[in-house]
Amino acid sequence: MNKQAILTINAGSSSIKFAVFSLTHPLADTALVSGQIDGIGTPEARLLAKDHAHIKVADEALPMPSPDHQQAFDYLFRWYAEHSAGREIIAVGHRVVHGGQRYAKPIRVDAPTLEQLAALTPLAPLHQPHNLAGIQAIQALMPNVPQVACFDTAFHRHQPEVAQLFGLPRHITAEGVRRYGFHGLSYEYIARVLPQHSARAEGRVVICHLGNGSSMAAMVGRKGVASTMGFTAVDGLMMGTRTGNLDPGVLLYLMENKGMGVKELTRLLYKESGLLGVSGISQDMRTLLASDKPEAAEAVELYCYRIVRELGSLAAAAGGLDALVFTGGIGEHAVEIRRRVGAQAGWLGVKIAPEANARHDIRISAPDSSVDVLVIPTNEEWMIAHHTQTLLNL
Repeated sequence: MNKQAILTINAGSSSIKFAVFSLTHPLADTALVSGQIDGIGTPEARLLAKDHAHIKVADEALPMPSPDHQQAFDYLFRWYAEHSAGREIIAVGHRVVHGGQRYAKPIRVDAPTLEQLAALTPLAPLHQPHNLAGIQAIQALMPNVPQVACFDTAFHRHQPEVAQLFGLPRHITAEGVRRYGFHGLSYEYIARVLPQHSARAEGRVVICHLGNGSSMAAMVGRKGVASTMGFTAVDGLMMGTRTGNLDPGVLLYLMENKGMGVKELTRLLYKESGLLGVSGISQDMRTLLASDKPEAAEAVELYCYRIVRELGSLAAAAGGLDALVFTGGIGEHAVEIRRRVGAQAGWLGVKIAPEANARHDIRISAPDSSVDVLVIPTNEEWMIAHHTQTLLNL
């Protein structure tokens, strides 16, 4: 048995998601162990983990009060050492939200690249610092282990230049204000496995990555041609707590007439809007679908409406539609959301089979649908591990 392993890290503002993959050729689809530490910075910080068979192997509170990221990583590694069965971590791959215009593929992290990535913080202020904090924490704990940064923006760098531009003066665009797109690791994984499930994989495909953070992207020849997220991860679809597409004039109105500043607007756009703001009930789609309150119904209706609006836009960018893929927590599990989107997208040739949809089959399109409709679980952790293995030639 191979005793070497690759660790993947997705560090957020209050959580650390991790997965450990045995170093095999080819890399196994399922992690040996995966999980997360939630509640970093609070007294409720907790480690949850499961093994390759999805059996819970950890559910425990961290013993220190309100741990920071460094303490959380230290606890995670001590826990792993006790449960690793002798497997040695020989490389670490990280999800890094923003690679800017420079990075269109994964890179090995060293001091100069870490500085360059830190310089991109103004483009992703709510994500980039925590991603880089994860890299720095691993450096402190495992200084001799190579680390690889994998970017959520990289997949979208293949888009046509016109798809990346805003209607702004050229000197502002030159400073990096352009459409980047996010969730790229998820889209890249779907693009990789799609030929296993559809003969139309090389055609005009729209992927719906639907979760607490939601976006959509169009591909032709399994390369990105358009996406709903733009300069930031708040653009496009309405999400759990994010507004999605918003007339910039609304922000000017709130600044001038309500006296709102940058911090207040940031909180409004990222934390207080979306499904939570519209419903006034919850950001969780399961809660809203189960509710009989009209506000919950309106939030769900708006969510689906925005998906279908963007589907039309992305199909136009791709020149048509051959396949539609649902992924992400909502995309993979919410039968009703898929049903509604399919019903409203009939004009594009989409027709969903109710029984297949209810069973969560991979293929849920009806036999007479002119569009392949698929439900494919994403695996961003595997994508990170694969990039790490490939880049480091392990």
